[in-house]
Amino acid sequence: MSMAMEEGARSCLMRFRHRLEDDIKPSYLMDHMVSDGVLTADEEERIKNQPTRKDQAAALLALLLRKDNRAYISFYNAMVNEGYNDLANLLHRDLPHGLPEGHKRSTDCCTPYVQTVLSEGGVPQRPVVFVNRPELVNRVREKLYRLQKEPGWVTVFGMAGSGKSVLAAEAARHHGLIEECFPGGIHWLSIGQLDKPDLLVKIQSLCFRLEQSLDSQPLHRPPNSLDEAKERLRFLMLRRYPRSLLILDDIWDSSVLKAFDLHCRILLTTRNRSLADSVCGSRYEVEVESGLDENKGLEILALYTETKLQGLPEVARSIVRECKGSPLVVSLIGALLREKPDRWRYYLGQLQQKQFKRIRKSSSYDYDALDQAMAASIQVLPDERREFYKDLTVLEKDTKVPAKVLSVLWDLETEEVEDILEEFVNKSLLFVDSHNKPYLYYLHDLQLDFLVEQNHSQLQSLHNKVVHQYQQHYKDAHSTSGDEECLYWIRFLTYHMAKANLFQELYSLMFSLDWVSTKAQLMGPAYLINDYVEYGPILDKENSETRSQFQEFLSLNGHHLEQRPFPDVVQLALSQPRTSEVYRQALLQARDRATTGKLYFEWLNKSSVESLSRLVIHPHQGSIYSACFSQDGATIASSGASKTLKVFKSTSGEKLMEIQAHDDEVLCCAFSPDDRLLATCSSDRKVKVWNVERALLLRVFEEEHEEQVNHCQFTNAARRLLLATCSNDKFLNTKLWNLNKPSSQNTMFGHFEPVNHCCFSPDDTHLSTSSNDGTVKLFHVSSANEWKTINVSDAFAESDAEVLVKCSTWTADGKRIICAARNAALVFDVETSDMLLEIRTNRLSTVQYCHACPTSNLLAIAFSNYGVEQCVLQLWDLEANKKMADCSGHLSWVQRVQFSPDGSQLLSCSDDQTVRLWETNKVHTTSAVCLKRDSDVLFNDDEVVVSAADNCNRLQVRDGRTGSVLFQSEEKPSRIRCTCMCKRPSAVALGQEDGTVQVLEVPSGKLLATLLGHTKPVLHCRFSQSGQTLLTSSEDTTIRVWRWQSAECRVLQGHKEQVRCFSLLPDDAKLLSWSFDGTVKMWDVESGEQLQDIEAHRGAILSCRVSPDGSLFATTSADNTAKLWHCESWKCVHTLSGHQDCVRSCRFSWDSRRLATGDDNGEIRLWSVKEGCLLRICSRDGKDGMDSLHGGWVTDLHFSPDDALLVSTGGYIKWWDVETGEALQTFFTTGTALKRIHVSSDFSTFVTIDSIGILYILQRVV
Repeated sequence: MSMAMEEGARSCLMRFRHRLEDDIKPSYLMDHMVSDGVLTADEEERIKNQPTRKDQAAALLALLLRKDNRAYISFYNAMVNEGYNDLANLLHRDLPHGLPEGHKRSTDCCTPYVQTVLSEGGVPQRPVVFVNRPELVNRVREKLYRLQKEPGWVTVFGMAGSGKSVLAAEAARHHGLIEECFPGGIHWLSIGQLDKPDLLVKIQSLCFRLEQSLDSQPLHRPPNSLDEAKERLRFLMLRRYPRSLLILDDIWDSSVLKAFDLHCRILLTTRNRSLADSVCGSRYEVEVESGLDENKGLEILALYTETKLQGLPEVARSIVRECKGSPLVVSLIGALLREKPDRWRYYLGQLQQKQFKRIRKSSSYDYDALDQAMAASIQVLPDERREFYKDLTVLEKDTKVPAKVLSVLWDLETEEVEDILEEFVNKSLLFVDSHNKPYLYYLHDLQLDFLVEQNHSQLQSLHNKVVHQYQQHYKDAHSTSGDEECLYWIRFLTYHMAKANLFQELYSLMFSLDWVSTKAQLMGPAYLINDYVEYGPILDKENSETRSQFQEFLSLNGHHLEQRPFPDVVQLALSQPRTSEVYRQALLQARDRATTGKLYFEWLNKSSVESLSRLVIHPHQGSIYSACFSQDGATIASSGASKTLKVFKSTSGEKLMEIQAHDDEVLCCAFSPDDRLLATCSSDRKVKVWNVERALLLRVFEEEHEEQVNHCQFTNAARRLLLATCSNDKFLNTKLWNLNKPSSQNTMFGHFEPVNHCCFSPDDTHLSTSSNDGTVKLFHVSSANEWKTINVSDAFAESDAEVLVKCSTWTADGKRIICAARNAALVFDVETSDMLLEIRTNRLSTVQYCHACPTSNLLAIAFSNYGVEQCVLQLWDLEANKKMADCSGHLSWVQRVQFSPDGSQLLSCSDDQTVRLWETNKVHTTSAVCLKRDSDVLFNDDEVVVSAADNCNRLQVRDGRTGSVLFQSEEKPSRIRCTCMCKRPSAVALGQEDGTVQVLEVPSGKLLATLLGHTKPVLHCRFSQSGQTLLTSSEDTTIRVWRWQSAECRVLQGHKEQVRCFSLLPDDAKLLSWSFDGTVKMWDVESGEQLQDIEAHRGAILSCRVSPDGSLFATTSADNTAKLWHCESWKCVHTLSGHQDCVRSCRFSWDSRRLATGDDNGEIRLWSVKEGCLLRICSRDGKDGMDSLHGGWVTDLHFSPDDALLVSTGGYIKWWDVETGEALQTFFTTGTALKRIHVSSDFSTFVTIDSIGILYILQRVV
């Protein structure tokens, strides 16, 4: 053990201290140092408590200087692992010497300790007949010893059936190796050929296994996405099991390997030698020769036949030779000979005859020997067993099944089935994974190929039998237990039906909402969408409309179906169009369940809102900065704040590839013209080029850009392939790269401010660059010389502020170029540089991006949505200069938009973490006008009348049920901030930003009164019950009481800050007002006299309600408390503490015995009014995607007339059982951030408006 740190190492840290403090992210480095044991958890905690990243870095370095050589080395290794190569190089020269070396090898001995470690980690036991291959085992162990000092990869590769898995397990079976290198244990995971949803399930189960062994309560729900699962596994491997080995058995695909690229120690077995090329860290490999040598083969035969080696007949050698040394084939023959020891010559004859000639599927395997051995093994089975074995032909490759699936197929008790399967296993006809309880059984790929070849004429009837047996066994209900058997059926039932040509059964299954709900809950939506795509041609023969309705429902609700707790699919489906089969089934089920008291809500006016996006995908955690189509339109790549690059199918959103691409946010990704390459660029100042098919890094350009790289794009043609990149560098900010050269081919000079975007002209002769200097420059690609400058900033001469040009896009003919800057898209003539057209939008939004359609005159424009502009994606016709469509759906800024190469589709990506796909010709300007959330509603018998301002600042009064407009004002010059309605006389009032209040007659629109007096925005208005008095409150701190027909006015003055709201007491004679100044005041409405005034809270008061019996009122505040007050004495009766965040809303029950309060973390509490004590907390069952319990702040609450139910609004609407605090139903609105909900007196109709201006009239289904 080294004592203090060597002097050289210390002074090196001192020398580079400032550079290190400026650049490192301590939290990642500390992960490694804690797992190396040089940093304690307490020390890490202390450092993490420092306020800024730089303070944390300084604290880490100060602590390091007090530690020893081991700490310096661990810090150096952590820097290398986290990609700080240049900084690590500074420290490399002074690495301490003389560290303890050498491995102390203890004997191999399979000690109890070894057995315990291996069985806990799920490492398979030795096979029934085991032949040791010591030289190979030692080669693998020797490589594993190299992982003692640092993480890395050992690849054991060889062809099918060569015994790689047995070898990997054997290498780990060694006391000394575990003790010295892997004291954290050895964890085995069988992979096989699997797609992403399966991989997620595998990693979930591994995390669960690792968390279980810690004896701690599993702290988390299972991870929902691959990113989250990878993060969890990274934490477990680095923190909880720092020196452990992960064995990944039978890996086929490098993208799967990426999920385990976590800087830990990994042994993998594979047929593909080059898989590990795509991951980081040291790599070692061991090749397993395809055949056993002759003596090993003989040894297997001797073990099977229980003979001594010397006692084997001469013919044994010939058998081994004919087997080509394959462990699989030798085992099959050995198992036959154990049963019939006198048949040596007979089996040799069988092998030599090669009567099973078949197509060579793979050059890496000699099929003849296997076929003979398989045929012989099957021949000696009794007839009944042979039939059973034939049934296994229907399994998909790399699928493991529990005995229970086969007990359904064979109609036998599970125990009997297990005996039959064990027999197959003993004859080497089947393999068993004994780590799972229950055991899982599977065929080797080569065996399955053989069976399919043998039985190809009967495949349909074999699949038919599977489906028939399932239906017999489960009758009308599906298996939903969630165990291995259930998951098999839910995943593969559609596959068996399609293979059996049972098309009627497939239709009735896939056109059933029950099936969709079951499969989505157990397997997630991607599998389901895939089914509709894969079996689409079959389903379309029955009814293509229904198929597309189901597919659309899943595509647009996939992000909800991935949530846990799992949403109610029937409620989601009730929001589908009335003509949809999905809606029809949902309504029948809702009506049926409503008879037992279940709550369902129908969206009455949904026909006025068309969902225009074809598919919504949630590929990354965090903002998505870039998404692009491949040239063939079949795939989409996306990248963003999560530092990853993902590729997925544009039909279903199924993920095809995921790469941890950069050390910082990935700002752009782009396909090459032949779709074989993808380029990415990042804030980490690097540009990378990837091979798409193999997810392989081909090139890194990291030397030349010294600031973040904003954009990258390939030429349009592959003839002379170039990549253009642009950055925030001061001078050398735009570069062209030839991928065959290590440095850039050319640098474009001219901009002295950051360049945000670069783009080739359609014929690749020019490159346009858009910069913060207010210009777009056009360069000749061949010479890199500037051709011309377009001064975009001249179009904004009216203001002095700088003009940042975000991007430019060329029209298909290359004659015009469109530039995005501020709130406009400007069209210029390329030849003359003249501005031809400007498209200006709302002054509060900025154009983030624009793209011209390659096949038409359309231009897509993406916005940041500030305040008033609710639609963040628009389509414009450049010829007609008019807006063609508003694409509403995104909940936050849209960062990028792109047409597919054929112009038929459009994709957009946003800070709301989704990518949306749109069909260009289906997106048109909808009749749905966006409304503002400040609204008023009148419920009249069956009528629902809604008043709200629209996005053109007109006041609208609508019939809620039909959506028809009863009255619409002209556009108002000042923004409408609030509105209220009066039944008699039939009138509507509106308060404006400039302080004006107007009263209009409904439906004539005649102006009845203009009330002037407020000097600042009017925030709230209400008519008295008689309709003769109008009360308004304002940001100018006053409340005004108007006799509006005569314009008489009384001013209530006294608050020090804005008065957002007030309420009239039941008799209309008194008024209660509250303000951000923390006070509550009571006024006499007639005289205007202030009757009471108290300082109720230290923080701003956010809501206040009077109890229905008029005896108490409640206040809630930003100080995290609510208070109950006596209306007569004005004494505080109870202070209600417990909320962890601002208490935003409250409401009394109708019997005045309970109070509900809601906070900004989404939590709702129910209190006893009499005792002032907490009765229960609603919504503890899980956070949503917004990391809140309610999708955001709880803004409004209402009790039902019998006080049994409670409705609340936040990011969506929820209904609760007041007695138990359980959530009874959730309605997901398209937008979020609901401000309030209007409820009819019988609690059957609910009205709200969401953040993107959609109106919802919901009615309870009865």
